[in-house]
Formats: sequence, C-alpha cells, structure tokens
Amino acid sequence: MRLAMGIEYDGSSFHGWQLQQSGVRTVQQMIEAALSKVADHPVRTHCAGRTDTGVHGEGQVIHFDTPSVRSLRGWLLGTNVNLPDDVNVNWVRQVPDSFHARFSATSRSYRYLILNRSTRSAIWRNRAVWIHQPLDASRMQAAARHLIGTHDFSSYRAVGCQAKSPVRTIDRLVVSRQDERIQIEVTANAFLHHMVRNIAGVLISIGKGEQAESWSREVLEFRDRTLGGVTAPPEGLYLVDVEYPEEFDLVRDAVGAD
Repeated sequence: MRLAMGIEYDGSSFHGWQLQQSGVRTVQQMIEAALSKVADHPVRTHCAGRTDTGVHGEGQVIHFDTPSVRSLRGWLLGTNVNLPDDVNVNWVRQVPDSFHARFSATSRSYRYLILNRSTRSAIWRNRAVWIHQPLDASRMQAAARHLIGTHDFSSYRAVGCQAKSPVRTIDRLVVSRQDERIQIEVTANAFLHHMVRNIAGVLISIGKGEQAESWSREVLEFRDRTLGGVTAPPEGLYLVDVEYPEEFDLVRDAVGAD
C-alpha cells in the first residue's frame, strides 16, 4: 500500500532534505531509517519539495510504498519513537497508488521570517534571519505585488537550477510585520531552486531603502540571475504547506481513517 505522511523538522542541524553520498545528516536519511525499522524492510520516500541546508519544514509531505501491514497509529508512533528530536511525523494517511507527494501537488507555500531589531537573538538565531537595519514592510509589500502572477523567474532562481522551465505562477505574496518580526508568505504552483530566498533578498534590499519599489519588477524583466539581488540566508525559510486535489482527501489529522 501507499502511505502519505506530514513531516515537521528543524533544519538547523541537517544538510537539507535529500540523501547524499557523503553520508552527511539529512532529513530523508533520518525518516527512511525510522520507517525501515517499523516496516522491517528498506523504505524509500518521495517528498513534496526538497529543502536546502538550514531550511525548516512545518508542512513537508512524503509518500512511500510498503507491503508491511501496520495500523496507521502504529506507523505514526513507531516512526516517531525512532526519530531524533528535531524531526517528527505529524500525521499519516493511506492514499491511492496514483498519489505522488511531488507530482500530485497543486501548490506549495513558504514563509520567510526576519527578525528586525538592533540586537541579535539567542532564541531566534537558527529560526529567523537577523537584519539590524530598519526595514519598511510597506515598501516590501508594494514591491512584492510586481511578482504576483505567471512570470519567467530566471532572475530569481539559482544559477545551477536544473528546472526545465523558469516560468512559475505566484498566487499569493504577502509581507507583514508584527512588532520586531517581519514575515514573507508566498504560495505558488511550484518553486525554482533558491526562488524564495532570492525574492526575500530583493525585498530586503528594498525594505532597507537601497533600491526603489520597482526594482523587484526590473529584476524580473532582466531574466538574468547575475543581475539579481543577494540570496537571503536559509535559516529564515520554512516550507509550511502543500496542497493536493480534493480527490486524494488528504485531511491533515493525526492518522486518518484507521
């Protein structure tokens, strides 16, 4: 049968999601090792979106296939007991064989969190990027509007991005401030490598007053990454949600119908 799981992790001590031949610590490595113990056979997982070193996951979704028969509660509790404290399974559901964590997704949502104050923070040091210069969130929001819609995001992707097409559709891009914290929330059909961090880098420069509000549109029109802004650090980035068609009935409760 095919199972889907919702995964949460603090990316601070991980070298990203994906397994690596060098043997460094990754989220996929931890998840597959734990699942393999519960299944009593090697398990290979597929995720909705691979995250980089230092990036966090609140709403990562995976799927895997197994012939092993366990209750959904058994999969949930058994996997979690074999995981380290910085990664956790929040829910599990059985899904049809047509479900794919990556290819079935219709949208993904990320949050980029900025701590904007004069002093650094011991509490938020690995969970938000610290910017000590004052940021104007209203200017950042005005600049963000230029990026909503379907565009060629070549200027906002990593130089080494391997996606066949740079065209993506951003449905929502909102910048808001609450006291000393600013968050950038973005939802799109899919993302290019470093796309959110490059958007954050451009908006931060605009928020500092280093660039005009129209610069976000100008960078977009360049279609050239070398003319874009600085890539913002990874510690402020969170994968917060992945959406799927209603046909999969992917209710995010603890275990689903057991």
